[in-house]
Amino acid sequence: MRDEVTRLGASELKTAQEVDDILKESGTTLVFVNSVCGCAAGGARPGLALSLMQGKKPDRIVTVFAGMEREAVARAREYFKPYQPSSPQIALMKDGQLVSMWQRHDIEGRDPSTLAQSLHQAYEEHCQ
Repeated sequence: MRDEVTRLGASELKTAQEVDDILKESGTTLVFVNSVCGCAAGGARPGLALSLMQGKKPDRIVTVFAGMEREAVARAREYFKPYQPSSPQIALMKDGQLVSMWQRHDIEGRDPSTLAQSLHQAYEEHCQ
């Protein structure tokens, strides 16, 4: 499950400090909150992979794993306010500010290509 995301070029963040450091950088950062649930496996991870196949992309892709690196996940979710915690969860940040969010209810039961299209639209709007 981890490898599926890191093979796409995502860096794993395992501490709150790593989250703070990366989200303070300028540009766009996609934060992928990974999980072991079926909608992460069936929708979120494949949708993310499809979204990165063409066009604009975030400057950085990072991942935290819900239920594993609790400190890193909790810190990432502080940046996602006012959204409630969700697993999986995908945030597009620009210059440290949240610009787009996908929650479990945006992913669960949907085809990965639908999520990929939504992610790609956000990349086109916010990424260089």
